Amino acid sequence: MSNRPFAAIGVVGGGLVGLATALHLRQLFPDSNVTLWEKEAGVGRHQSTRNSGVLHAGLYYKPGSLKARLAVTGLRRMVEFCQHHHIRHEICGKVVVATDQAEIERLRTLLDRGNQNGLRGLRWLGREELHEIEPHAAGMAAVHVPEEGIVDYASVCAALQREFENAGGQVVTSARVERLRRTGVQWFVSTTAGDWSVDFLVNCAGLHCDRVALLAGERDVARIIPFRGEYYQLRPEAAKLVRNLIYPVPDPTFPFLGVHFTRLIGGGAEAGPNAVLALAREGYSWGRVNVPDLANALGYAGLWRFLRRHAAMSWGEVVRSLSRQRFCAALQKLVPEIRSSDLVAGGAGVRAQALLPDGTLLQDFHFVQGPRALHVLNAPSPGATASLAIGEYIATQVVRRA
Repeated sequence: MSNRPFAAIGVVGGGLVGLATALHLRQLFPDSNVTLWEKEAGVGRHQSTRNSGVLHAGLYYKPGSLKARLAVTGLRRMVEFCQHHHIRHEICGKVVVATDQAEIERLRTLLDRGNQNGLRGLRWLGREELHEIEPHAAGMAAVHVPEEGIVDYASVCAALQREFENAGGQVVTSARVERLRRTGVQWFVSTTAGDWSVDFLVNCAGLHCDRVALLAGERDVARIIPFRGEYYQLRPEAAKLVRNLIYPVPDPTFPFLGVHFTRLIGGGAEAGPNAVLALAREGYSWGRVNVPDLANALGYAGLWRFLRRHAAMSWGEVVRSLSRQRFCAALQKLVPEIRSSDLVAGGAGVRAQALLPDGTLLQDFHFVQGPRALHVLNAPSPGATASLAIGEYIATQVVRRA
């Protein structure tokens, strides 16, 4: 396809979704100038690489939702991309484990969802079959998801940037977008690295996507609230208790997945993440506080409604954040042999989660179209896995606007 209705297209944000979008735009508009602006000194510095490194297969998502469709397609696209670029990855499979009777029916619902979403090879496991795959996992039953895996997302970011630039695209780093102004059919983009004018603007700014949308004059009802997820590394002797990926059955009363075990592509294993309110949009520890970010969150009625609705669970997450023993107790539901002495403080990531004014989290991917613009205002997990499919979806939406 060759389209040239837009002489220049701009993409804000150099994470996985932004890079994939820029690459697909360059492929669909080979005669257009495509520029990507990233505020950091390099691409993929936040959500794209500060995560568990899992290739998610799409087991949890509502059948027919955009998230479910793009997750399944995105997983297979990502595996093909990694194979083509010789990026470290492994389709090792995961087990989702029910540890009590109340979780059995929820696990059956997950199995049904996965089948409806088109996942291949899903299996219901009894206790003995579970122990054949994960000998140290506790559970009455489990679902085996053979298509799940692990990957080096930093290398994926680097390969996407390379491919985009080789195709003639431009990545501008240390370029924080400070002002957006539309005149006629053009956007004037002022950044810390200079000024540009483009005919179409795509906002993939992740943790700051709602702020970029506001700069563009959009007044979407959702706001990004940052939730930090903290990890523990397992000491080498404890890492042997985990062969691949061990996940809990999600609690329907809490919107986050719960702590789990993940084998890492670079070796070893980790446990986490929890989910606590971050005190900055890039607040990777309790000591990182950004007063404007915190005021923005605490001044939002939707956050207070969320906290009231999930008060006990939210407080429990804070306690687990501050107590390694409590964190370990949650992990012992899945692997009883794990001990708090097996846990070494690891890294942390911050989720860019869109929250509605009524206190509910937006669960599906969320896109808002503006005048000659498209804003990605919610792309939580499995956003990294699905990034190639999301980027293609966004690029095709731009084609329809041409």
